[in-house]
Amino acid sequence: MVERDFPGVEHVSVEELNRRLQSATEPHPVLLDVREEAEYAVSHLPGAIRVSPGSETTDYIESLNPDTPIVAYCSVGYRSSELAEKLTERGFTNVENLEGSIFEWANRGYLVERDGHEVREVHPFDERWGSLLNESLRAYEPSSK
Repeated sequence: MVERDFPGVEHVSVEELNRRLQSATEPHPVLLDVREEAEYAVSHLPGAIRVSPGSETTDYIESLNPDTPIVAYCSVGYRSSELAEKLTERGFTNVENLEGSIFEWANRGYLVERDGHEVREVHPFDERWGSLLNESLRAYEPSSK
């Protein structure tokens, strides 16, 4: 669904992003978390900067060089693809969406954090989409929407 609705957005796998973040020789991308504040508060990728869903930019993003490597993510990739598309339209040249987003990242056992400490839980967004997140990682049982 994500790739169908956002055909012009480049994607990066969780494995490739993890490799880049572990690399001592290549620049680490700026990580943009495109989820609501409550979702971000439960956990996020280390060093990620939260951007409100639906927003086009922030002062921080505007301060970046247009060639800065950027990886956007959300729960499953839809909100982050929307931001990646907007950033590309604004002239950013190195923007990617994380395939499977934080759900896939956490499901694969990669590090998420809260307040600078590793945690093993992720906000499930809602019951429908939360079903894509390993049950052991769900921060709580979401209410039906």
